[in-house]
Amino acid sequence: MRPTIILKRQVLGARERALERFAARACRAAGLQGSITVLVTGNREIQVLNTRFRKKKYPTDVLSFPPPEFSNEFAGDIAISLDIAERNAHTLGHSVSDEIRILIVHGILHLAGYDHEDDKGEMAQKELALRRKFALPAGLIERSSSRHTAKRRASARSRV
Repeated sequence: MRPTIILKRQVLGARERALERFAARACRAAGLQGSITVLVTGNREIQVLNTRFRKKKYPTDVLSFPPPEFSNEFAGDIAISLDIAERNAHTLGHSVSDEIRILIVHGILHLAGYDHEDDKGEMAQKELALRRKFALPAGLIERSSSRHTAKRRASARSRV
């Protein structure tokens, strides 16, 4: 089944068909069965979704929504904040299109059952492997780990 990509705004360097093809390849590589829908929208809509479903009153970069129990051929939905993707791409020095792909991979892994918050690094390893397979820059988990490591090192240096 072909993924559905919904771009609420134009994404520089990315077209819906190209993102659909990428998402299909990423689903196969992650072992995710069934179709997905990816919504690329702004912070306002992401914040509404984050508040409604996670009780967090702020925008976030990517949200994943597993399918209802009775769904056989649908793997779930992914929502991505284009505003955050643009900011991260600019800060990290890569294209917005690459950032959207990184977020799609991250969302697909969540739909495939991975959870980086309590899985002892399994999702991080899978994300790294997929990022390398698709020649993508640093992924979300890797970035987060690097920031935490840098903070710990800075804190240790300040205590010396």
